[in-house]
Amino acid sequence: MTPDIILNSMPDPVLVVNQKDDISFLNLAAEGFLQGSREQLIGQNLQDLIPQDSPVLFLLSKVRRHGTSYTEHGIILASPKIGSHQVSISAAPVIDDPSAITLVFQHESIAEKLNDNLSQKGAARSVSALAAMLSHEIKNPLSGIRGAAQLLEMIIEPNDRELTTLIKDETDRIVKLLDRMEVFTDNPLLDRSAVNIHEVLDHVVRSAKSGFASKFKIIENYDPSLPAVFGDRDQLVQIFMNLVKNAAEVLEGQDGRITIKTSYRHGVRLALPGGGTPHYLPLMVTIEDNGPGIPDDIRDHLFDPFITTKHNGSGLGLALVAKLVGDHGGAIELDSKPGATKFNVLLPMMKN
Repeated sequence: MTPDIILNSMPDPVLVVNQKDDISFLNLAAEGFLQGSREQLIGQNLQDLIPQDSPVLFLLSKVRRHGTSYTEHGIILASPKIGSHQVSISAAPVIDDPSAITLVFQHESIAEKLNDNLSQKGAARSVSALAAMLSHEIKNPLSGIRGAAQLLEMIIEPNDRELTTLIKDETDRIVKLLDRMEVFTDNPLLDRSAVNIHEVLDHVVRSAKSGFASKFKIIENYDPSLPAVFGDRDQLVQIFMNLVKNAAEVLEGQDGRITIKTSYRHGVRLALPGGGTPHYLPLMVTIEDNGPGIPDDIRDHLFDPFITTKHNGSGLGLALVAKLVGDHGGAIELDSKPGATKFNVLLPMMKN
């Protein structure tokens, strides 16, 4: 099987340009993407096919300048010939000829996934105002209702106290729910420093093995060369404790396996909502389980508060994870199918 056959079998457009940005190779998917045949496109300059101010040309220049691979997400490619596409582009120098560069275009980019999850995280953050309002406007009246129920207990017959007990229990339950929502305040207090992410994960794994995940196999696959995370250690523990616990709960009653992996995602950068300079999120922690997967009808709302697939679940665990990750300037990505659900948490590294 030749390399050409393999490349032509790929669904993503792949092309190679020489030092002058002339196309020297393209696969079948690239022919469709660029709206032309191989005979028409070989030898054409890339600048004749895309706008001259396209980020793709800057990406090519950066790869040649540094001699390493890069990936840019959320790039808009638009021209009368090829139409308009939002793509993720990976560029890498060819091993035998560093002046030549391979370009891979992906329509379903990680940028779209990250932006989806940023929107979900935004929904979680929108609860902060609601939590503050509820705490002020509801908890105070609830304390009065509970106090009144206690006074009633003193003057009614013992047989009638079942109703006052119900009133007290329900007010206590609502207060506990409001207390849990107060973690969604929009003023994050981060005690940030250089944090060894593997020390955090070791702590989480020890707790999981001795408690909620004791029945399941936990596989650790760490990259020991990773730099420190710029973050709050306690909140990072909270993030990954919630994700591992979530995995353990969906595995209940089956031969479950939880995999925790760390890796370096070169070139991943993201501009947060509201603009600003894109910042790099190179450190990735993956929590994967071999459970049944996330149902399609709730996948887009999984990080929203009160959305849950678990019996008696509150739906606040993943919403809290999304908020804490966002407070760190990171992002969370979900990839789920039956037998493999992955939560990828991308975090900034500690700068020297």
